[in-house]
Amino acid sequence: MTNNFLISSPFLPLFTILTYLLISIHGELNPWPPSIPTHIPSTPISTRLHNDLSSLKTASTDYGNLVHEPPLSVLRPSSIDDLVDLVRISNNCSTPFPISVRGHGHSVRGQAMAPGGVVVDMSALAGGEEGVRVSRDPVLGFYYADVGGGELWMDVLRRTTEEHGLAPVSWTDYLYLTVGGTLSNGGVSGQSFLHGPQISNVLEMDVVTGKGELITCSHQMNSELFFAVLGGLGQFGIIVRARIVLDKAPTRAKWVRMIYNDFSKFTRDQEHLISIKGANYVEGSLLTDKSPPNNWRSSSFYSSPNQSKIVTLLKNNQGILYSIELVKYYDDRTAHTIDQEIEMIIENLSFVGGFIFKRDVPIMDFLARVGNLEKPEAEAVAHPWLNLFVPRSKVAEFNTGVLMNIIGRHNQTTGPILFYPFNRNKWDDRMSAVTPDEDIFYTLGLLHTCEPHELGYFEDQNNEIIKFCEEAGIEIKQYLPHYKSRRDWMKHFGRKWKTFEERKMKFDPRMILSKGQNIFNHVTYSDI
Repeated sequence: MTNNFLISSPFLPLFTILTYLLISIHGELNPWPPSIPTHIPSTPISTRLHNDLSSLKTASTDYGNLVHEPPLSVLRPSSIDDLVDLVRISNNCSTPFPISVRGHGHSVRGQAMAPGGVVVDMSALAGGEEGVRVSRDPVLGFYYADVGGGELWMDVLRRTTEEHGLAPVSWTDYLYLTVGGTLSNGGVSGQSFLHGPQISNVLEMDVVTGKGELITCSHQMNSELFFAVLGGLGQFGIIVRARIVLDKAPTRAKWVRMIYNDFSKFTRDQEHLISIKGANYVEGSLLTDKSPPNNWRSSSFYSSPNQSKIVTLLKNNQGILYSIELVKYYDDRTAHTIDQEIEMIIENLSFVGGFIFKRDVPIMDFLARVGNLEKPEAEAVAHPWLNLFVPRSKVAEFNTGVLMNIIGRHNQTTGPILFYPFNRNKWDDRMSAVTPDEDIFYTLGLLHTCEPHELGYFEDQNNEIIKFCEEAGIEIKQYLPHYKSRRDWMKHFGRKWKTFEERKMKFDPRMILSKGQNIFNHVTYSDI
């Protein structure tokens, strides 16, 4: 007897109990899940629903390794029609079952899990000739790529650059993420100050809504759905295709890092760099005893002598330094001027004398500098990440209270600590994503890695940071947000909350999609 079927028999309760016992490792389980309707096995998608323990374990695990909530089944779709069918089946149930979408499993707090429901494995739709299709707009003359929602950005990069000499303009630092996943959140990195987040570089999408409707949307066509889905945390629909802006791909990158021992100079220079034409990429970070110069974000940038030099400076500066990472792209046409351009960009910066380091690398080496983190050994550790947006007007207070006091005092943070600015005018306020209401805001990325027994410490530190910001009146916004109450979600979305609710009622009125985000889990249609 095959195990690739949806269990719907007297053995379902026993199976569910065993699954919960075998797979649920951390945290409390949700209330007893509703069963999926017994008539699903008679539908065309039945052969693509999987209940084996391996499938369920994978679907109940993510990169964070903090939450483990098994679904009742995993759908590996063979086509977009399978997604439409699944959502419609749930809609037709008296009690709909939840549906979540899993890309490459890089969520950190169970956002893509569906206890008591179905997880859609989008990797089943990835690859092939149709996964990334490059075209040219015949009227306006620009190039774009139509990309499947389950495609990895790494594969998009390879296909567009190697086959067409083109590339998207806005990336994430880590490319082993799916297109649909980053567009559901924002998609930020050091290019965002110039081109905006990835959601600002989408021309059109195909979306399966929470009603089971396949809709094409853009700025001009079905625009409400378009703006809802971008940064919408999966609440309104499943992205199955996105049309991404492309530009001519550079061939090489001048990669520069500068070390600072003064926070005000560090932030002032970053804000200067994002206000002028010149750099293609700007990111800032903190260096501490536990977050060394070379880390998994680019493990071989510094030579051993240079790393030792920085460590010595670190010891002489109370265990904390700051680094600005600046990149300028070029190709054969501009190779003869690139060094002069770099000198012009950095000539008025205030880094520590003698602490500027440069590399010249192929563009692929820079964009793909972070290797695939989804390795077997990663299953043994947890990643209690905290990502915040901080208003520029409160950066000095944030430095004193958080960077110097909480993080500096504990000095236990393991993993990169990012801190760099964005220009808010590169974000589209019509989209669901939220930012501080200031022209410039910073992102803090605490990319912790810890052993299971250390988890409580890092969670306490994260909570201490959030509590400090609340008490100090620093109106932060979480990026990749995680809240436990409706009130917290309302505060997070602020003036966008009413629109967010109305869009939920319009596109997913039965609250089927992405319940792992815990936004509308205790709300019914009549409550909105």
